[in-house]
Amino acid sequence: MGEQNIEQKSRVERLREHASMSVLARAMSNVFRPSYFPMLGFVLLLMFTYLSQLPWQFKAVILAMVYLFTLFLPAIGVYAFRRMRRLNVQQLTLHHNRLVPYVLHIICYGVLLRFLFSIHAPVFMGGIIVISLLVQCVCTVTTLWWKVSMHSAGVGAIMGALVAYSSIFHFNPVWWLCLALLVSGAVNSSRMYLRQHTLWQVLGGTLIGFACGLVGLFI
Repeated sequence: MGEQNIEQKSRVERLREHASMSVLARAMSNVFRPSYFPMLGFVLLLMFTYLSQLPWQFKAVILAMVYLFTLFLPAIGVYAFRRMRRLNVQQLTLHHNRLVPYVLHIICYGVLLRFLFSIHAPVFMGGIIVISLLVQCVCTVTTLWWKVSMHSAGVGAIMGALVAYSSIFHFNPVWWLCLALLVSGAVNSSRMYLRQHTLWQVLGGTLIGFACGLVGLFI
């Protein structure tokens, strides 16, 4: 009887631990969504480079446009797609349902890039969108036969972009890269813990993102 009570308590503790880890993993996946990274990149550029000297009205317009085309409109498009196909959030992550959301994001990002060109924004501002577009295009093509992790690709793109931007602004990216590497490990672990991706899928996504972040700015 005593052994049964001990085994039951151990099972309850394991279930509680699993529930806590699942909540933490979902939180990591939600906080570090790849769709947030362009907005973060623009905020950092407008705060920590010479672009901080620009009028606040111009910076507000830029950030509003970035929010509109990288977060708001893609979210509306994906929601409409879900309603038309009667898909839940879990079904949207399936391999054959991921293509349309990718295409919607690519269209929105392409319009934003055209807007930045039209106002003659600095090349390295448009570079953030070019990197994001490149990541999405490569992942969209890859997902036709292999489910790669977009979360991992997003964090990998940050690391590649840090290396590229360090050559433009002449700063030492080591500490930023260490922070990005820690975030990448946490995000990749969370995707695997939630059984959304395998080890090879998150590693493949990270490598794709790093390569796109490294070369996308120079394109």
